[in-house]
Amino acid sequence: MTPSPILTTIAVLGGTGKEGKGLAFRWAKAGYRILIGSRLPAKAKVVALEILKLLGENALVEGTTNLKAAQMADIVVLTVPYAAHRLTLQDLKDALRGKILVDVTVPLAPPSVTKVQMPPDGSAAQEAHKILGEDVQVTSAFQNIAYEHLLNQEQIECDVLVTGTSKEARFETLQLVTAAGLNGWDAGPLENSVVIEGLTSVLININKQYGSTNAGIKIIGVSKG
Repeated sequence: MTPSPILTTIAVLGGTGKEGKGLAFRWAKAGYRILIGSRLPAKAKVVALEILKLLGENALVEGTTNLKAAQMADIVVLTVPYAAHRLTLQDLKDALRGKILVDVTVPLAPPSVTKVQMPPDGSAAQEAHKILGEDVQVTSAFQNIAYEHLLNQEQIECDVLVTGTSKEARFETLQLVTAAGLNGWDAGPLENSVVIEGLTSVLININKQYGSTNAGIKIIGVSKG
């Protein structure tokens, strides 16, 4: 049986950024308990209050440190910039043991963000798995969602591709995709995250070339039955 959202705690590390805040809002709206994590807990508390103002006092959202959020959560979502990716994971390795980590990180290298530049381990998600080891299930998702829409009530047409170290971890992540009001697809093993993370730079380039901010992807020709 899938647990009720209210029984599940999600930590959004780096949750003071635009993508993290948007995802936290969506999951809090769906009834999950949300912990906004940050290196600066005061900043996390401000963001938590902003989300509570949008959703009302019945929402379960609070701000704390990345470490405390990771320790208290059932599922951890990493939304930090790539520059902070490795250090954040190294600092939280013990706290993440036995949990699912959903890595939203894209290895962008400013200012050349329209150029695909993957790390030596293949992708940010593969790098996370290498750092954390087999005690942590790692999935990769949400890289291709424009954050501008996450805080709105509108339906988002872009699909979400989920890769991961196990089918069970991908299933749990797909539950979060659905809870956020998005359409998700099991895109296979974590190695496939190379394609999905790299696609972000392609979408950024399309936005730049055609004057948009919300280019996305849509899977066609297949039914979930």
